[in-house]
Amino acid sequence: MSTGLHILVTGAAGMIGRKLVTRLVADGAIAGRPIEALSLTDIIPPTTPPGFTGTLVSWAADFSQPGEAERCLAGRPDIVFHLAAIVSGEAEADLEKGYRINLDGTRLLFDAIRLAGEKYRPRVVFTSSVGAYGAPFPAVIDDDFALTPLTSYGTQKVMGEALLCDYTRRGCMDGIAIRLPTICVRPGVPNKAASGFFSNIIREPLVGQEAVLPVAETVRSWLASPRSAVGFLVHAAAIDLAPLGWRRGLMMPGLSVTVGEQIAALGRVAGEAAVKLIRRAPDATISAIVAGWPERFDPQRAIALGFRAEATFDDILKVHIDDELGGTLLR
Repeated sequence: MSTGLHILVTGAAGMIGRKLVTRLVADGAIAGRPIEALSLTDIIPPTTPPGFTGTLVSWAADFSQPGEAERCLAGRPDIVFHLAAIVSGEAEADLEKGYRINLDGTRLLFDAIRLAGEKYRPRVVFTSSVGAYGAPFPAVIDDDFALTPLTSYGTQKVMGEALLCDYTRRGCMDGIAIRLPTICVRPGVPNKAASGFFSNIIREPLVGQEAVLPVAETVRSWLASPRSAVGFLVHAAAIDLAPLGWRRGLMMPGLSVTVGEQIAALGRVAGEAAVKLIRRAPDATISAIVAGWPERFDPQRAIALGFRAEATFDDILKVHIDDELGGTLLR
């Protein structure tokens, strides 16, 4: 009998999804088991990763539509990375779409796993969010702080977490929900996430382009790099989850940093010319959304399980420069 792994990635065409697949192909194994098959799906066709010699199935689909969850589970993947979602700003602007994708789609996938039979119990890694938390906050949020989100996106993620925990308790899956920090610096072009400016004010100035800052420099957030986000996912797929009991939702490690501290780091790395490319344009809607987000965590449960992130924002900047800009800046 083969000991190789079949892995499903939903949301595989997204930024984190693409980086995750690249990492999986490069590693070739999880916890010593070789990756023999990849199933990749998203609303647009996921890019075929170079260098993969195993079985590859890649297709475009809306996984919230009837029958798509069952298609995702064809071949009974051993590990399911469930990344597909509508981002925070879009979920807030389009209530129906947010619930259809982020809640209904997640339930359809989890139900398809549940209905696949008692002998099928995959590891499910679900990407939740820092948006699962809602104010008022203590100075430092520990692992016992209640989840009371103040956005539709956060509410949808908390519902997905609760379903994952219940289905894990009932023996339908072996699940873990990892609450990602705000991911920064995101490569590519701005998306509809309310948190996008955290990346924009760094990414664009580094290549000589103007960026818009819609909030005050005193705004503080919990950040981690895309490289760390992928590391969280891979680690979550490999470790023993028994120590978590039935509390399968975990806040991931990160870095508490203000927008002003981000800008200061940009100046140290790229000079004042880059800083001057940031244009202040206050946006009351984005400011109101961000005001309900947490600023600092003490994620001891995740740290005890070996999850790690950057220690300084300069480290996060270096990750972006190394991974997206070839390791150097054009002056």
